[in-house]
Amino acid sequence: MHVGLHDSDKTGFPNLALMKIAAWHKAQGDIVEWWTPMFPFDRVYSSKVFTFTPECAYLPPDTIKGGTGYGIYGELPEEIDAMEPDYSIYPECDHAIGFLTRGCIRRCPWCIVPKKEGTIRPYRTWQQVQRPDSRDIVFMDNNVLACTHGIEQMRSMVGQNVRIDFNQGLDARLITPEVAGLLARLKWIRFIRMSCDTDAMLEIVRRAIGYLTDSGVKPYRVFVYLLVKDIESAERRAIALRNMGAEVFAQPYRNFEHSMEPTAEMKALARWVNHKAIFKRVCTFAEYDAHKRTGGNR
Repeated sequence: MHVGLHDSDKTGFPNLALMKIAAWHKAQGDIVEWWTPMFPFDRVYSSKVFTFTPECAYLPPDTIKGGTGYGIYGELPEEIDAMEPDYSIYPECDHAIGFLTRGCIRRCPWCIVPKKEGTIRPYRTWQQVQRPDSRDIVFMDNNVLACTHGIEQMRSMVGQNVRIDFNQGLDARLITPEVAGLLARLKWIRFIRMSCDTDAMLEIVRRAIGYLTDSGVKPYRVFVYLLVKDIESAERRAIALRNMGAEVFAQPYRNFEHSMEPTAEMKALARWVNHKAIFKRVCTFAEYDAHKRTGGNR
């Protein structure tokens, strides 16, 4: 069988589902290649993570589609999900990717995870996720600290030749002095990540950063995702986090259920925060916005 794979999003970040599908089909003796409309394929798979990714008009009508971007929340068949990812289809990826847990205990209205994966549950061990040719692992768990299994797996990585990243962020509400001490003992690829999506989370994140600082983690090693929905709230949080010394990354709010695009002002505030040379100069959003509107002329 000649199998074609289509990564709809093309973000540069490896698609775990497609890597497992590739591994399964190769184990059956099938030929697996990236799909192109120039050649015939017996079966085509397309994965789309983001709702704002444009549809590909050239995909065959019998394409097997999956992912949040298509509004499909199902999981891979068990026999495919059990496969070790085929990293060869993303040759520039030099780290392992996977999950220790699936699901989340929260019900954040802007997050699709509870609807897609349900509540928190154990999924894999870090040894099952690790690649034999790399010590780096990027975990994509949505709330690893909410699961005893996740905490146990993190403890078992202390002292091991492994560097980690939880790229979806850790739940600041669950970072206690004890958890902060555990996080400080782990080897991180670069940042310890968390989110500050509302005004109510600001003091919770401040407290978590304080616990991490007490455990020896410098604030600049903390990366905070900032949801941009209410402009005044987002600006307050961004400035406060900047003053704490954390690295801030703003993400405009998107309504996944109704495929609503962020407003121009949301996008502008995110650009202000994410333009580090400007944001770290203690420029306000109003000053940045006025500067951009006048074409950079004073």
